[in-house]
Amino acid sequence: MPSGCGRIRTSSRSITTCSGAGSLPAAASQAAQVAVSTIVQINVSQGGLPKRSIASAMITPLGLAGDAHAHPQIHGGPLQAMLLIASETIDELKARGYPVFYGALGENLTTRGLDRRRLRIGHQLRAGGAVLEITKVRGPCTALDVYGPAIKQEIYDPRVKAGDPTSPRWGMSGFYARVIEPGPVHTGDSVVILTALC
Repeated sequence: MPSGCGRIRTSSRSITTCSGAGSLPAAASQAAQVAVSTIVQINVSQGGLPKRSIASAMITPLGLAGDAHAHPQIHGGPLQAMLLIASETIDELKARGYPVFYGALGENLTTRGLDRRRLRIGHQLRAGGAVLEITKVRGPCTALDVYGPAIKQEIYDPRVKAGDPTSPRWGMSGFYARVIEPGPVHTGDSVVILTALC
């Protein structure tokens, strides 16, 4: 295990955490993550935008039960089963004048307190009763133009496309995830990072 990394046991799962100079100890960092990361909205549609809010759902290997995609050749599938977007991103876009709301960007889970700038491809998360693994940053499509043609540049840039997490737009467009363990999810459930890349 790399220097600065350690394992914490929570319930039946072992968590790998990493701490660097000036960061919280691994246990404190994990405790903070558990305390503040939640699902504020669960969203589904019969295809297209926006997605509507529901109170709970089952996360299956292909995403939320009851959710569909307008263009299944582009969206969905096992590696893009779920789309997560931070509520903080949507709030920021709304403050900039974009007519967006939770579910408007097509996300399945709208989260609060999960720092998009710290998420990386390969991170595993427990969302309610399911375990997800981040597979890629979502490349925004033209369907978002309904909220203004400039919105895509607000949430995605060439650095994000190249996989550069130092971009200020990293994760604003959302993260696709595959389902490691299916399970139920409810509004208000916690979101916990289970593994971290060191």
